[in-house]
Amino acid sequence: MTKESVHNLPTISTSQPAEPVDAIPPTSYVPPDEAYTRSKPLGLGENLRNLFIACIGEFVGTFMFLLFAYLIATVANYDKTAAGPNAAKIIMISFGFGFSLLVNVFIFFRVSGGQFNPCVTLALTLVGAVPPVRALCLAITQLLAGMAAAGVADALTPGPVSFINTLGDDVSRTRGLWIEMFCTAQLCLTVLFLAVEKHRATFMAPFPIGMSLFIGHLVAVYPTGAGINPARSLGPCVVGKSFPNYHWIYWVGPILGSIFSVGLYHTLKFLDYETSNPGQDNQD
Repeated sequence: MTKESVHNLPTISTSQPAEPVDAIPPTSYVPPDEAYTRSKPLGLGENLRNLFIACIGEFVGTFMFLLFAYLIATVANYDKTAAGPNAAKIIMISFGFGFSLLVNVFIFFRVSGGQFNPCVTLALTLVGAVPPVRALCLAITQLLAGMAAAGVADALTPGPVSFINTLGDDVSRTRGLWIEMFCTAQLCLTVLFLAVEKHRATFMAPFPIGMSLFIGHLVAVYPTGAGINPARSLGPCVVGKSFPNYHWIYWVGPILGSIFSVGLYHTLKFLDYETSNPGQDNQD
């Protein structure tokens, strides 16, 4: 090749980069949660939509929790021969309610908080974790779910409703009221200090919440039938069309327990309880 031919070759400018021939425009990735949020189903406002979702979660969660608990209690009560407290029956019913709560709190904790109990909802409202209007809607939803669960459990099992709360032999109304109060207070304290108070063990809160209901039933199954939850107590009475004249203790007792737990929680928060045993959430 001669010098003249070299000079005649076309030159390529490097001042601007060449554009790709088949350039593909970049696509932006939208996470699934954000995509659902952007879609805003039902055309509802944000607050109303969230309340609707929470009510669905509370209804389904309360229904599933109580349905399986009622069915287990029915199986445990098949044996009518034993008089007085029966250890195997008490343990079976306690496991049924405790573990059914544990499982369903784990499922619905991120949907509605997994409260499933008007007295737990009351405690959360009194500490400012749940707004009053939302709390009222959730409490009504829980009561309706309790009635629905009792109706389905009754339809699935033979014989009359066998899981209505009743006082045991020689158990006075006053004694039953106090038992219901303290067992509910134990449950609400567990929720307040392990779910409302955020710390390293918060993700494990469903376990102690379920275990709290378990030990409450170990104490209360024989003397009161272990209400500890107005939604649990109301449903069977409505379905069985049987309201004992002391049914009020299954409302007043748990409500007092909820208020007691909130009072203790506020007292310890006011005293800065974290300073009495610091460093519990350290990674070391």
